[in-house]
Amino acid sequence: MKYLSFCVATAALLFTGCNQAEVSELEIKLQGSEQQREMLTTQLESVQRTNGDLLARMEDLSVISKEGATSIRESLQSISGQTSYITELNRSIARKDSLNMSLVMNLKRSLDNINDDDVQVEVRGGKVHVSISDNLLFASGSARVNSEATRVLEKVGLVLNDHRDLDIIVEGHTDNVPVRASGIADNWDLSTQRATAVVRQLVDQFQVDPSRLSAAGRAEFEPRGDNATPQGRARNRRTEIVITPNLNEFFDLAKKQGVNG
Repeated sequence: MKYLSFCVATAALLFTGCNQAEVSELEIKLQGSEQQREMLTTQLESVQRTNGDLLARMEDLSVISKEGATSIRESLQSISGQTSYITELNRSIARKDSLNMSLVMNLKRSLDNINDDDVQVEVRGGKVHVSISDNLLFASGSARVNSEATRVLEKVGLVLNDHRDLDIIVEGHTDNVPVRASGIADNWDLSTQRATAVVRQLVDQFQVDPSRLSAAGRAEFEPRGDNATPQGRARNRRTEIVITPNLNEFFDLAKKQGVNG
């Protein structure tokens, strides 16, 4: 009986020892699994943070892309508007140039029997200039229009009345020799009086609308020739009828560009 009890006790001790060994082994494995789980959890959190950063960057890129697209679209619209404006401006300039050429042809046709030394027609600075020498228009130091000049001014007046939408500036010019004449203060005064005399002739005798006309005196300060020579001074003593294009459509274009630009 005692022997059986001893065997049972011994078996129990052996069984208990075996269980403890297995438990220890299991505990070790469990600890390893726990460490592995913690490592995997850490890796998962790192991956999640990385994914979050990537998503945030993608959102930023999306915003940048939208802003870039809007900027490009606005730039293209601006370029399109500028192109339309330039195209229309070129058309207007072409129309003005065509009108100027037509005006020059009409004037030259009307004045074809006038000496070219006395009357010259040309386009300068986008305007038509009819330059009439003072030998034809005035006596020396005088602001009274010669009777011989009447037929020239009549021909010019007829052409001006055919183009009623154009404005006219009559400019008086002198050489640099000081004027010595009764009632004339200086070259400024002489050039202005001569311009005014031509304006009155165009209005009173040839019915040019006075609202289209302006008179200006330039004295000797816009020479066409060299005042050091007799030939140059003769070129400078002149009256110019400057026919200017209607600038309203250019101003309208500028206003539209100011609104759209």
